[in-house]
Amino acid sequence: MDYYQTLQVDRSATQDEIKKAYRRLARELHPDRNSEDPEAAEKFKQVATAYEVLSDPARRTNYDRFGVDGNAGGGAVFDMGGLGDILGSMFGTGDIFGAQRGPVGPPPGENLEVYLQLSFEESVFGVQKEITVDTMISCDECEATGAEKGTMPVNCTTCGGAGHVREVRQSFMGQMVTTSTCRDCHGMGERIENPCKICRGAGRVEEERLYSVRIQPGMESGQTLQLSGRGAMGQRGGPAGNLYIHLNVQPHESLRRDGFDLIDELDIPMTLAALGTELKYHTLDGPETLRVEPGTQTGDVIRLRSKGVPRRKGRGDLLVKIRVNVPINLTEEQKHHLKKFAELRGEAITEPEASFFKRLRSKS
Repeated sequence: MDYYQTLQVDRSATQDEIKKAYRRLARELHPDRNSEDPEAAEKFKQVATAYEVLSDPARRTNYDRFGVDGNAGGGAVFDMGGLGDILGSMFGTGDIFGAQRGPVGPPPGENLEVYLQLSFEESVFGVQKEITVDTMISCDECEATGAEKGTMPVNCTTCGGAGHVREVRQSFMGQMVTTSTCRDCHGMGERIENPCKICRGAGRVEEERLYSVRIQPGMESGQTLQLSGRGAMGQRGGPAGNLYIHLNVQPHESLRRDGFDLIDELDIPMTLAALGTELKYHTLDGPETLRVEPGTQTGDVIRLRSKGVPRRKGRGDLLVKIRVNVPINLTEEQKHHLKKFAELRGEAITEPEASFFKRLRSKS
């Protein structure tokens, strides 16, 4: 996988360009917006993985040098501490130098993912949300051991509780000792002779859990929260994985974000723009008095300080862009008064000529 290609950026892209590309793609590929695309979730994960690497300068440098697998061009990259593992993979898994290793222990649990919908207001001001997760928890019946109550796991007879087995082999390099994970106990060093009837030896059971999550002010679509240790519990007492919460913010009916600023467009009549006025305007914080100066033009911006998105210090602004509406479908009386107004300003009024087709019809 080419992480730059995944994010659709050049290899020379800045951190800001990478961040913008990620947010754009995260919004486009979010599974909630692509419910009919079965590959949407996988594409979303690929984008998140690419951003996780390229947004970290150290990991990006390592990726640029060695690629996804941490190896540039296939040359062997290792220190003496890892030499046994590398050569061991050539002659069988394990340490060819015969280094003593203990049992690998219970495996960690799976990471879990949920997608959380936020309203525009919730994303701006923050909110406390409750989410429901189907997960794996420790089995109370066997206290996560996997063994029937009153019994305990016993040492694996194949590896003697070591979690690995050693084997002497003849090779072109001479006699070599390889160490591999025990196939009977899968490296745990223990076996269960009497599995728990509730969890069937897994040491964990499925359950629905409710978590309360604090969403900080200013969060955006495409951002992901990580709750360490809130994923599934591992088998037989293994550590829990993580819970990842992917955020999706619903659009507002009129407002949009530009960094920490909010932007709105407001239509006002030509007369009010010319004369000036005060309008009641509703912000996310409540009603405000909006002062429109006389002679306001389309494209003018009224800035409401500290009515935008919260940030580390203070808040952004709310920018109200004005659009002046020219009246249409005037009555004869309205036309008369507008013509008088134009005369007072010394503006010549010329009636529009009839179209070519109208003139042609009038002659026939």
